[in-house]
Amino acid sequence: MASASCPALVIAAPGSGQGKTTATAALARLHARGGRRVRVFKCGPDHLDPHWHELASGAPVHTLDLWLTGERDCRERLHAAARQADLILVEGVMGLFDGENSVAELARRLGLPVLVVIDASAMGGTLGALTHGLRSYWSDLPWAGVLANRVAGERHADLLRAGLRDPGDWLGALPALGGFEAGRPTALLPERHLGLVAAHELPDALARLDAAADALATTPLGRMAPADWERWRVSFDAPPAGGAAPAPLLAGRTVAVARDAAFCLVYPANLELLEQLGARVACFSPLRGEALPDCDALWLPGGYPELHAPALAAHTGLQAQLRAHVAAGRPVWAEGGGMLALLESLILADGTRQPMWGLLPGQGTMHRRLQALGPRVLRLPGMDEALRGHSFHYSSVDSSAHAPRQALRPGTEGAAEAPGAEAVYRHGSICASYFQPWFASAPRALARLLGSH
Repeated sequence: MASASCPALVIAAPGSGQGKTTATAALARLHARGGRRVRVFKCGPDHLDPHWHELASGAPVHTLDLWLTGERDCRERLHAAARQADLILVEGVMGLFDGENSVAELARRLGLPVLVVIDASAMGGTLGALTHGLRSYWSDLPWAGVLANRVAGERHADLLRAGLRDPGDWLGALPALGGFEAGRPTALLPERHLGLVAAHELPDALARLDAAADALATTPLGRMAPADWERWRVSFDAPPAGGAAPAPLLAGRTVAVARDAAFCLVYPANLELLEQLGARVACFSPLRGEALPDCDALWLPGGYPELHAPALAAHTGLQAQLRAHVAAGRPVWAEGGGMLALLESLILADGTRQPMWGLLPGQGTMHRRLQALGPRVLRLPGMDEALRGHSFHYSSVDSSAHAPRQALRPGTEGAAEAPGAEAVYRHGSICASYFQPWFASAPRALARLLGSH
């Protein structure tokens, strides 16, 4: 298979909260409106930003991460995208140089030019110093330029641009985008615990993206013609031949997957892997009271059961079906919010106690502060490979269920103490944890969680 090439950018920032997602989605929407085929990727374990990018681009959004998904997977996905797309955009995570497997390292290994988005709302000429530092910190970092965000007006933009050592770095300025509700300023892409509100939850989501695209269209970056993007064309080599296809470890088995606003934190690649392993995937909506499909195993992904607790608890018919599934010894894998839904009760942020499904002993408690964040690994007995994933939650769980295993921070296996370890509860045929895995990191371990031995 020959190499493929396509204009491509990494959209990065000095840190979180600078406006990477808005800029990426605006750029994707602007070009998709113009009839270009845009593919967007997201760095790091993020389930929410991709909802916006998928709406903006009209194409599925996959994860790129040197640790979580692996460099080979990153290269394969970019090569496949370059064969079909007119433009590839990769939104970074956290700050450009944050972490051992940083966005900068991804950009350097794959030859992706970096566009830096900087919140310039409280700075002037310092934008130039910050841009110079980010550009020159690694001499071999592919570079595109800087987009100033939350800029007050033309005079402010002129001050920012004047501070740049290289005038060619300037790709424009975006104003603070949003509106007002009840006299208060609101964000164009609103947030809550765990991250952005998913695009499908807002009826005017596309209008919000169009507003961001319209603002970007007035900048030098937004006015660039397709021919101008050739300066950022990247060649992606074809993956080496002979890569083994996943063994059909779930052949003949049906895996039911909860999919709705209460269970929305799903990597598309995880669904793909289930099918590659031979499983028939049957999605259903607990929130709408849909019946549990006839299945051999059930996966309850993460999400927001706390926002829909009364509706979930009201569907007693589904609860009865879930109890019958467990009584028959059929496996359940529940992660994050999926685990919360299985508990006896959940104490919400306002202190009220809400009954849940009652299949897993114990209760959960919602907190206003983050309880855990970061990469985790889960090794099952007798398995050479460990599942890689992450933990990110604002709740805690108090359960009497047996927890024979833990998902650990990388590098803490075998340590006398393992801070940040996440319990993996086992109760009958239920296996539940805050740990949210990338299935392809250990397909055999995943198949065991779903009942294949």
